[in-house]
Amino acid sequence: MVLSRTPHVSRFATASVLALCFASQPAFAEGESLTQDATQSEQRQDVEDDLHDRRVDYQGNIVVSATGLQQLDVLAGTSVLEGGELQRNLAGQIGEVLVKLPGVSATGFTPGASRPVLRGFQGERVRVLVDGLSTSDVSNTSVDHATTIDPLTSERIEVLRGPAVLLYGSQAIGGAVNVVDKRIPRRVPDEPVHVDGMASWDSAFDLAEFGASVDVPLGQRFVVHASGSWRDTNDMEIPGYAVAPELRADLLADADEEEEEGHLELADELREAANQRGVLPNTATRTWSANAGFAFIDGDNSLGFSLGWYDTNYGVPIRPGAGHAHGDEDAEAEAEEGHHEELVSIGLEQLRADMRAELGLGDGAFSKLIARLGYSDYTHTEFEGDEVGTTFDSESLEARVELAQKDTGSWRGSVGSQYFHRDFYAEGAEAYVAPNTTDQFALFTLQEFGSGPVQIEAAARYETTKVESQPLGIARSFDAISGALGVVFEPQYGLRTGINLSHAERAPSAEELFSDGPHIATQAYEVGDPGLGTESAIGLEGFVRGEIGAATLSFAVFKNWFSDYIYLSETGLEEDDLPVFEYLQSDADYFGVEGSLSFPLVDADGYRLLADLRGEYVRAKLDDGSAIPRIPPLSLLGAIEAQTDAFDARAEVEWFAKQDKVAEFETPTDSFALVNLSLSWRPLQGQENVTLMVGADNVFDATGRRHASFTKDFVPLVGRNFKASVRFSF
Repeated sequence: MVLSRTPHVSRFATASVLALCFASQPAFAEGESLTQDATQSEQRQDVEDDLHDRRVDYQGNIVVSATGLQQLDVLAGTSVLEGGELQRNLAGQIGEVLVKLPGVSATGFTPGASRPVLRGFQGERVRVLVDGLSTSDVSNTSVDHATTIDPLTSERIEVLRGPAVLLYGSQAIGGAVNVVDKRIPRRVPDEPVHVDGMASWDSAFDLAEFGASVDVPLGQRFVVHASGSWRDTNDMEIPGYAVAPELRADLLADADEEEEEGHLELADELREAANQRGVLPNTATRTWSANAGFAFIDGDNSLGFSLGWYDTNYGVPIRPGAGHAHGDEDAEAEAEEGHHEELVSIGLEQLRADMRAELGLGDGAFSKLIARLGYSDYTHTEFEGDEVGTTFDSESLEARVELAQKDTGSWRGSVGSQYFHRDFYAEGAEAYVAPNTTDQFALFTLQEFGSGPVQIEAAARYETTKVESQPLGIARSFDAISGALGVVFEPQYGLRTGINLSHAERAPSAEELFSDGPHIATQAYEVGDPGLGTESAIGLEGFVRGEIGAATLSFAVFKNWFSDYIYLSETGLEEDDLPVFEYLQSDADYFGVEGSLSFPLVDADGYRLLADLRGEYVRAKLDDGSAIPRIPPLSLLGAIEAQTDAFDARAEVEWFAKQDKVAEFETPTDSFALVNLSLSWRPLQGQENVTLMVGADNVFDATGRRHASFTKDFVPLVGRNFKASVRFSF
């Protein structure tokens, strides 16, 4: 039966954009109300820019953080990656960019698809955002799906941890990553043309990439923006064998068995897979993006639009020996004729439109209105060789409105609402998820009380979700109520301690409910459960962060108790010659510690020598005491960085412990250490708008496997990698 997609999302998106545009016109037509606070706004912007430059407090600059709050400690810590650190850690996928931050790992499915893992959480419990709205891709539904974010054109990346960030969606129970770019300009440049860009090359991926953005003012209140990027890599170079020792032994034993049965060609292929080393085949990527934006900015008021395109193609390594037969007869025929696996690759395209509006409301109860609207048309095609296997289409619309309350000195906050709609359709031999629609509406509020050494912070969210699959004749509705309460003590400027208590609820996703079929890219037969209920968790967290003299400290310890935790479990069974994974529910708990400490060893005129220490540990288990799969092990990072006006030199060691607390059918990973070096040079004296950087990652070519990765047994981390890059801003 051929199913047709409903076109109502496109019409609704268009109507919504037009309605918001026309609704905004009267407010922006009032020139006096737009300009009367311009001087005060410029003064506030100067203060914010100064804080940003000195890296004192990012909270006032975090787009995803709640409007109207000063600290928002219920978010339990924020990490910001920008400038030189973003350049040093740049990678094609957002997960790999962030892995050195405390509490962050990555799914590492393949170089073309890697999503952040926060505090051991991934998938539906981590939300990836662009300027506060969802990326509207399907990377949260399966680990083989790439995120539609190009770090090359990012201005900065913010990592928000702790259960209270679910205020940006029920999928943020483990944390959120917000990428800030300039596709909708936020300020009018002072110069006639402003250009930002970055280009880089490396040896292990044979990488060549370039990204740039251009902002041009049209008068004093209008600005246009254009940005784009291009990235090309070859197959990834690796140290040693591609497959883990245990899998390699199994492959060699299977080869001997096939040889005894007379299947000589299949035996040779198994031995070839077992002995593959030096390069990981089918890991090449090619990505390009283009964005255009326009904004009207006048004091506290602005209105902007953008249109963007993201396009990527990447290889998907298949588990050696897994095969891809669909029944015993096919398996026997392939064994007799010689088993030839087709290379699997993914082609992904996304068209995205965004709108952002801010309106100053004067001296009433509310000081500002912020509205965001995003529309996405996404297509994801899985290829087997040159043949189209399965196509996934997703069309979505998301809208968010916030009202910032007037700051009385002892009380500030915001209230808002959010709407999300997704129409999902899959077609092909392995369309393992039935066509479905998801509608979600939420109301939320964030409040902060007190201006002295003790502050109280509170947050709440109500969310109603409807997930429906017409072909299956199933419709489910869920109501979720979540909240957080925090008490913060600031005995002296720069150091804050506190404790947060939270309750979070999450509705199951369409994939968790309706999956039922083989998935070629993950080499698994996935089975959902339409009867899944709402997942809930109680979280408790204590933290201390800030500055102690010249040192910067951030430390947090947390515990989450889950009821009806939803997880994907391997059953040990096979269907269509693939291992069967099914979605189950059980009580569970997470415990974790994370922290960072940076302090100067030497601080002389024109020279600083800094020590940088980071670490995290997570332990997660189900109610029966068994381990939750793919939980990152204990990891530590130590670095020494020398800084001068023109040069920075950094040497760091990353150490990852072995992970032997594993779920049934999950393989353990060994400990390993990576040594990384980098040197940056700012050739223009007195300016930082050009930075040249060279470096080497994994200097000693050590073999490492990321335990959070679904493919860790046959996709190791990259080997020794020499890198060079340039970042410029004019």
